[in-house]
Amino acid sequence: MSPSVALSIQGVTKTFGGVVALEGVSFDLKLGEILALVGPNGAGKSVLVNVITGFYQASAGTVFLADKDISFQPAHVRARMGLARTFQNIRLMLRMSVLENVMVAMKQHTANPFRSLFCVNEKASLEKAMSLLYKAGLADKANDSAGSLAYGEARRLEIARALAGDPHILLLDEPAAGMNDRETEDLAVHIHALRDSVQATIVIEHDMGFLHGLCDRMVVLDYGRIIANGSVADVLKDPRVVEAYLGIEA
Repeated sequence: MSPSVALSIQGVTKTFGGVVALEGVSFDLKLGEILALVGPNGAGKSVLVNVITGFYQASAGTVFLADKDISFQPAHVRARMGLARTFQNIRLMLRMSVLENVMVAMKQHTANPFRSLFCVNEKASLEKAMSLLYKAGLADKANDSAGSLAYGEARRLEIARALAGDPHILLLDEPAAGMNDRETEDLAVHIHALRDSVQATIVIEHDMGFLHGLCDRMVVLDYGRIIANGSVADVLKDPRVVEAYLGIEA
C-alpha cells in the first residue's frame, strides 16, 4: 500500500438480511486529507463509518489502517490503533464537568484502566486535557458542567473527547447538524485547524456550504454505492450527484 494512504477501503459490502446497505465500496483516504463523505438520507454513510470503526463487521471487503488489515478487529481495538469518531447524537456525560468529560475519554485509552481519574501523578494528563480544551475554545469552561454548554460548544467538546486518545484518523458523523450559521463557521475553522493533530479526517455531512470550503475531496454514496469521487468542485457538478440529491435528471 502507498505510504501516502492513511486508510483504505477495498470492496466493502454490508448486508442486513436481504438488504444491501453497502456494495463494493472502495476508496483511499490520503495523509493530510480532509475527505467529505456525502449522500442522500439512507445512502449508507453512517453504515460505512460503523464498518470502518468496527461497530459493524463488513459482509465482504477489507479495511486497512495504513498497511494493517483491521477488518476483523473489534471497535475498541481499532480505537486503540488510531481510529476515533464522533456520533450524530451528542454523547456527553452531562452532569460531569467539561474537563472530566475529556479526562474520562483519556482514561479509556490508558494502559491501566483502574488508575484513579485524578491521582497525583496525572499532572501530564490534566495538562493534555486542558490543551485539547484550548484547541476547542473551551478552556474557560473546563469546570462548567457539560450540560450547560451551548450546542456548538457541545459538538466541539465531543471532538476534543475523540482526540483524547491521540488518534491517527478522525471520523466526524454530521458534526454540523443542528448548528446555526455562526456555529457552523466556527466548527469549520476548528476542524481545519486539526490538520496538525491527526493524519487525516473524514467528515460525513449534508451541508454542502460547510463542506465546500473545508474539504479537499468528496466521495458520494447513493444506495450503498459510490457514484462520484473527486474534488469538491467537480463532484458538485456531476450529473449523477445532482440527480441523487434533487431526484431529477441533470
